[in-house]
Amino acid sequence: MSDEASILQARILVVDDLDANLQLFERLLHGAGYTQVWSTMQPTEVCALHQTHDFDLILLDLQMPGMDGFEVMAALQPLHADGYLPVIVLTAQPAHKLRALQAGAKDFISKPFDLLEVKTRIHNMLEVRLLYKKLASFNQLLERTVAERTAELRESESRFRRLTELAADWYWEQNESGDFTTVSGPVQELLGLGLGAFLGHANKGSVSGWNEVERAQVQAAIAARRPFLDFSFSRTGADGVEHRYRVSGEPMFDQRSGFVGYRGIGCEVLTEACKVCKQSLLLTPMQAPPAHKPSRLLVGQPVDQVEV
Repeated sequence: MSDEASILQARILVVDDLDANLQLFERLLHGAGYTQVWSTMQPTEVCALHQTHDFDLILLDLQMPGMDGFEVMAALQPLHADGYLPVIVLTAQPAHKLRALQAGAKDFISKPFDLLEVKTRIHNMLEVRLLYKKLASFNQLLERTVAERTAELRESESRFRRLTELAADWYWEQNESGDFTTVSGPVQELLGLGLGAFLGHANKGSVSGWNEVERAQVQAAIAARRPFLDFSFSRTGADGVEHRYRVSGEPMFDQRSGFVGYRGIGCEVLTEACKVCKQSLLLTPMQAPPAHKPSRLLVGQPVDQVEV
């Protein structure tokens, strides 16, 4: 639908206590091609009519008995949360024009009426109103799009966290101050102490067993907001056994490129001996390999005759 067609289909209400003025505006508007025109001589009915039809324009006489145009505009104001009151006032009092604009009216038409001026002001007003409604509709669409996109990003982040948790022993996040905001996985069991003892920006309490050179290197990377991949470090436990780990991390930034923290993953690096030990612990007695029985091989005896 073209803009001109939309303007001519606008819903218009004419409010005046003189029947002659109502008939004048009805003939004028219908003659100009407007198809949806209402009129009333009762100002007390305006709010109810507007709530029912949501008028694009109200032509409002200011001087009416019982309830004048200023009181009507005051009653209409709460119906427009956006503050846009689609009203053109009709007045013969020049002093009322400024007061009407301050009360929320968007334009005025002076009495006696100049019909060309009347048609021009109505058309211009409806054109602006149409643009205003398009902008409001666009803003609503934008808000929905942003909300949907935000939901998608949250779901994507949730999937990312689940995948990283599956691919690593632990997942971690720090804020811009270096404090840990998210830690998932058996960090306490693997490291023997909190992850903050290694990656934290400050050491709290007694920390032992770490390779201080390695720890200083990864903490320096975090302080410089640099990403790091598969950084290897070690810690010697109280039993004297050295355990090796790998950790990867990347800085996080907001939409304005402001630093908001770090996130990453870590895992324990198992030696081949540890892998065999852990695998054997997972086997049930029914799955355990048969006991090894040494074979006897006599010199010159064919292999297929070896006693097992």
